[in-house]
Amino acid sequence: MATPTAAIGSTASPIAAHPTAASPAAAHPTAASPAAGSPTAGAPVLEEVADGVHAFVQPPGGWCLNNAGLVTGRPGGEGPPVLIDTAATESRARLLRREAERVAPGGPGIVVNTHFHGDHTFGNSLFTPRAVVVAHEGTRADSAEAGLGLCGLWPGVEWGEIPLTLPTLTFRDGLTLHAGGLRVELLHLGPAHTADDTVAWVPERGVLFTGDLVWSGVTPFVLMGSVTGSLRALERMRALAPRVVVPGHGPVGGPELLDSTEAYLRWLLRTAEESVRDGLPPLEAARRADLGGFAGLLDPERLVGNLHRARAELEGLPPGARMDVAGPFGEMVAYHGGLPDCHA
Repeated sequence: MATPTAAIGSTASPIAAHPTAASPAAAHPTAASPAAGSPTAGAPVLEEVADGVHAFVQPPGGWCLNNAGLVTGRPGGEGPPVLIDTAATESRARLLRREAERVAPGGPGIVVNTHFHGDHTFGNSLFTPRAVVVAHEGTRADSAEAGLGLCGLWPGVEWGEIPLTLPTLTFRDGLTLHAGGLRVELLHLGPAHTADDTVAWVPERGVLFTGDLVWSGVTPFVLMGSVTGSLRALERMRALAPRVVVPGHGPVGGPELLDSTEAYLRWLLRTAEESVRDGLPPLEAARRADLGGFAGLLDPERLVGNLHRARAELEGLPPGARMDVAGPFGEMVAYHGGLPDCHA
């Protein structure tokens, strides 16, 4: 099945020389260690990462435990608070709403969805109709197509009441919001993690909310996006020179999170090339791969899906083009030895 609903929410190699590409361990020495001040146990809270900018970091950051953000800006500044992403389940979305209302009485006036996956969107209904939900037009289309399909992957999760709530305001290339006098620039950088990905950049504070384009202590996942597109997106994010990086999953960090994500993707491309040379299918290649410095990342089974995408791109599939998702997810389950843990 080649649709976004098939599994997770429901492309000559461009490898270039890079100082971190040869040494995965050196590229991300802090990848498995929480950043100072980041919550790692218990109920997450909104923590201020810059003046008027907050991050909601969910431990441990694996499947369906995504981060969110809230930009409140300056007291009396123009524009309502802006929430970046929601949460997968009703209970976690309610917790996020309580935290948002604690920091910004009345809650956010705008909710941004960085991409269509349910862990970033299923909580939309907890913030509407007060808030307007904003996303890239491709994200809205994929959300509508995927529906609540993600729930079927983990039937043991208590998803709660999460009616599908689609964005009602969409954009193509970018959009600038104003939250308490701070600019929140929405930049379309996909295909990368999915076919259409958005980051939220707060230039006056140097804070970048990356959605699932950047990962911290968690294995990146590009099955429905693009390896080469992800590398291009990382170049664009690095050009912003962010001081604080809020990844889609895992502890908050700085620009080093861009480097560690890039190091994994470049290692992935080399591994894919080697698998083609050796005639190994993705599952077998993943089982034989030496994870090296990436062995400590959460959800290593994603390597199988990533290899499917990387090999397809080596064979000429355009970035973000549709490909089978259900088959590779089944192979990820086989690699893991059972359904991967989901603590949503």
